[in-house]
Amino acid sequence: MYKKAICLFVGLLAMAVFAANGYSQTKAIGIFDGNTDIGAVKHTGNVVYDTQTQQYTVSGSGTNIWFDKDEFHFVWKRIKGDFILRTNAEFIGKGTEAHRKFGLMVRKTLDGKSPHINAVVHGDGLTSLQYRKAVGDSTKEQKSALTSADVIQLERKGSTYTMSVARKGDVFGPEEKIDLDLGDEVYVGIFVCSHNPDVIEKATFSNVRIVVPAPQGLVPYKQYLGSSIEILDMATQNSRIIYQSPKSLQAPNWMVDGKSLIYNSDGSLYKYNLATNTPTVLNTGVAKNNNNDHVLSFDGKWLTISSGDGGPSIGYVVPSNGGEARKVTVTGKGASYMHGWSPDGKYLVFCGERNKEYDVYRVPVAGGPEERLTNTPGLDDGPEYTPDGQYIYFNSVRSGLMQVWRMKADGTEQTQITNDDYNNWFPHVSPDGKWIVYITFLKSEVSPGDHPFYKHVYLRVMPVGGGPSKVVAYLYGGQGTINTPSWSPDSKHIAFVSNTSLLFPAFPISKN
Repeated sequence: MYKKAICLFVGLLAMAVFAANGYSQTKAIGIFDGNTDIGAVKHTGNVVYDTQTQQYTVSGSGTNIWFDKDEFHFVWKRIKGDFILRTNAEFIGKGTEAHRKFGLMVRKTLDGKSPHINAVVHGDGLTSLQYRKAVGDSTKEQKSALTSADVIQLERKGSTYTMSVARKGDVFGPEEKIDLDLGDEVYVGIFVCSHNPDVIEKATFSNVRIVVPAPQGLVPYKQYLGSSIEILDMATQNSRIIYQSPKSLQAPNWMVDGKSLIYNSDGSLYKYNLATNTPTVLNTGVAKNNNNDHVLSFDGKWLTISSGDGGPSIGYVVPSNGGEARKVTVTGKGASYMHGWSPDGKYLVFCGERNKEYDVYRVPVAGGPEERLTNTPGLDDGPEYTPDGQYIYFNSVRSGLMQVWRMKADGTEQTQITNDDYNNWFPHVSPDGKWIVYITFLKSEVSPGDHPFYKHVYLRVMPVGGGPSKVVAYLYGGQGTINTPSWSPDSKHIAFVSNTSLLFPAFPISKN
């Protein structure tokens, strides 16, 4: 009995020490394993997760994250290997201290003196990459030229850490990098520090992602990462993951009743019920090798699809609820990738490969000869009608980089719409006719005529007539992200696909 009492006492003492050091709050929340007060804080922090918006509200106190030790609240997950951390974040309220902090952090341990690196935004706007190389060392800092960032990304490749930051709506500014060995397995997550031991500060974290990128040696179009279908709220730019699969899901179309999406995977098309979060295979008859070029008619009754069944991709039309596919492009001329319907339902536009040149073509839905609408060297792709039928938007490499262009429905008056230092693909016009969304690749990562999987990309929006573009989503994706029209019928949301290896799912994983 005496020995049992001693054992019980020792066990309780150990648990008390464990709790005092902030190691006890290990209940999983959202994508994270636990949340912990680091160091001897006076006021306990916490985190609240909103399952509907997938946002985290973090409360934290603490003297500082500086010198030889840290005090703050940390929401964390243990992971190995390369990763990309990303979030949008903002403080709640005016605050007390100019150097209150929120950000992304990677730590070797949960001890207050642990080596670490963090991408941090201070209350006065200072944005920096801070790090401690060894236990109890003094913290060092690399300041960003950008202040008051509210989009933060911290990426690890091997032992190199890269911070990228932006103000919401802008592309990322200049990077800050450091080589730092924290070991393979680390704690990663989001944090808040009040910079005043007597105060608790709060911050909201949106679009929180832990991405496991493609490994070296991944063979494109043979090997795939997992996929997340996301719904972006255009008013807030907050994105929710609604479905995840270890397979490659691509190109979600929004059906005109607003109740379902259509996407492709493994050669099939799927109808995804937004209310039940379940997909079902769509019957496409003889077309059994469908790719990510599939578009609904304006009335929602038909799909034009692209399928390569034993040869180059061919265009078909099929009822939107499934049925037998009817061929609309000619076999033997070259590949055809279907991209748009005219609002009156009479014509289809597509990217056609003819004599090793890729151009925009138009063909009658009822059948008939195809008509070439562009005739310039290089790739012209992604044609799509405006809702009034007056114009066709497309992307073209004719100016050197891939840019968004517009022409009249008969192919005349071809005009460049974007003109920047990026590669811009697949313009999609909102149903209300006011906006276009398109995907942007970095020219340092891709060649102008390519839109590969698994890259850092932006989704950007601009007025339909041209004007300044703003970023509405920062993500890891590319091929299959928004190859098809992605707007909700009310023009308030966009559906898209992002990618990760899905070691750390943010949503129940499907086996489909």
